[in-house]
Amino acid sequence: MNDILLVDDDPELAEMVTSYLAGEGFTWEVAFSGKEGLGKLKDKEYGLVLLDVMLPDMSGFNILSSLRTHSQVPVVMLTGRGDEIDRVVGLEMGADDYIAKPFALRELLARIRAVLRRYSAVPEGEDGRSGPVLKKTIEFGGVTLNRNARTLALDDSPVHLTSTEFDLVEQLAMNMGSVVERGSLMEKALGRGEDFDDYVLNVHMSNLRKKLGDHVSIKTIRGKGYLLAAPQPGEA
Repeated sequence: MNDILLVDDDPELAEMVTSYLAGEGFTWEVAFSGKEGLGKLKDKEYGLVLLDVMLPDMSGFNILSSLRTHSQVPVVMLTGRGDEIDRVVGLEMGADDYIAKPFALRELLARIRAVLRRYSAVPEGEDGRSGPVLKKTIEFGGVTLNRNARTLALDDSPVHLTSTEFDLVEQLAMNMGSVVERGSLMEKALGRGEDFDDYVLNVHMSNLRKKLGDHVSIKTIRGKGYLLAAPQPGEA
């Protein structure tokens, strides 16, 4: 789905972004206030949301919080260049990524494509492409991971994950018991290079640990990456 909603009160920015990305095959709608954005999100399903943190009538965080109660649509937050706390808060609340203003349009395009590519990814070998056929469902420690539906359940109770959180746990589950290097997770789950500031990965991993609780253990292997292991019988 190439329908994208931009929620930002800057008409010049909206015109610049929509004009540039319309030429890349995307269709756009713009909301210039939080109230308008919430209304559009209630009435229509979008492929991705670009959400400004600072809006005239409400915080972008409030919109994100409301959205995450009923939708896992990918969200990219638009933040100020020096507002690192906004980026962390947005990620902790369920945003998939962020981009700092002012940004280059090519960078925005690359970030959008990376998030959409991860969100719509089909497991390798299950869409006619070459490669090994991997399990559609992975089960471990009371966790059921459905790779086709991109859903996760703990003891049959659904857990709401963002698209990025799902990508992370999927990569770890596919390599159960083995270390997955940080660089690999940055590339495959976040669509970023190894040289990118990986505190984004740290925040997403923290969120994932909270949601999985005691069902699994995501261990940090210092200097290398992460390892996922289901608790053994008798362990807490």
